[in-house]
Amino acid sequence: MEELVSKIEKLIAPSKGTWGIVLEDLNSGEKWEHNEQELFYAASVIKVPIMASVYSAVESGDLALTDLIILDGKDYVGGSGVLQHFTPGLSLPLQDIIMLMIIQSDNTATNLLIDLIGVVNIQNAMKEAGMVYSTFYNKLMLSRSNPKGANRIAAVDIATLLHKMATGDLVSDPASGRMVDVMKKQQVRDCLPEKLPSPYSDFDHGMTPWELANKTGWIPGTRHDVGIFYVGDRKFIATILSKDEDDLLSKRIISQIGEEIYKYLQ
Repeated sequence: MEELVSKIEKLIAPSKGTWGIVLEDLNSGEKWEHNEQELFYAASVIKVPIMASVYSAVESGDLALTDLIILDGKDYVGGSGVLQHFTPGLSLPLQDIIMLMIIQSDNTATNLLIDLIGVVNIQNAMKEAGMVYSTFYNKLMLSRSNPKGANRIAAVDIATLLHKMATGDLVSDPASGRMVDVMKKQQVRDCLPEKLPSPYSDFDHGMTPWELANKTGWIPGTRHDVGIFYVGDRKFIATILSKDEDDLLSKRIISQIGEEIYKYLQ
C-alpha cells in the first residue's frame, strides 16, 4: 500500500485545507492514517452512525423495519432529499426512511429517525461502535444549534465504524450486511466513485468489477466521502474528510483518490 499512500500524499500536498484520512486494506491488514483524530463538521456523514443506531433498535426488538412512519408537514426541512416535497400524512416503512436518508441524503428522513431513536440513544450507539472523538447533538437544517456542541466526526471513528460494518461486527452480522446493501445503492456518486468505470461496463478489457458502499457529506468549505470498496475479491475502507478548502478542488482531489484506490485494488 506504500505506493498508493505516496500518490495520495501528492494529491493532498498542494491543498491549503485540512484532510483527515484513514485507509485500510482488509485483505492485507495494512492501514494508513493522516490527521485521524482531527475533528471535522460531520455534515451528512453523521447519517451513517444514525443508521447504525436505528438497526441497533431493530436488533433489540424496539422497532421493526416494517413499522410505518407518518410524515408530518412540521417535520419537513430543506436541503437534500425528496421527502420535503411529499404530501403530509403519507406513511412509509422504516426501511424506506433509512434508504432515503442514505442514498439521497434526505434531511427530513434523517430528522424523523433522530426523533424516533433519540439523541442520547444515538450517542450511546456511537460509543458502543467505538467512536471515541466524534460528537452528535443536533438534528439537521435547524436554525439553532444545540449549545452543548455540534455534530463532529474524526476519520479514525468513521473508519472504525466502517471496519465493523465490513466485517459483520456492527450491531450484528445480518444488520451489518443490510447496512452495506443500503450504502451500495448510493445515488450521490460525485466524489470517490466519480472517476471509476461504470458499474455496468463491460470489464473484459482489464478493468475489475467493483461496488462501493459509501456516504458523502458536504457544506461549503467541507467535503467528505467515506465507504467500503469491493473490487473483485478485495475489500478496502476509505475515510476521506476535508475542511477549509475550495469545494471544486476538494471534490476533484477526492475523486482522484477514489481512482487511485481502484487502480491499487486491481
